[in-house]
Amino acid sequence: MSQVERNSKVQKLMEQQKFNEKELSKMTDSQIEYYHWLYFDDSVYDYM
Repeated sequence: MSQVERNSKVQKLMEQQKFNEKELSKMTDSQIEYYHWLYFDDSVYDYM
């Protein structure tokens, strides 16, 4: 993941107050992608 993409996802997670900056700084790219997916990405099943 690019640094720009990571920063964007970190910013969204912080804005939603899911994590603080210290927690996010310790996470790997995979963890950030997972939590971003968990909280923000829509699934087709959300609309069923």
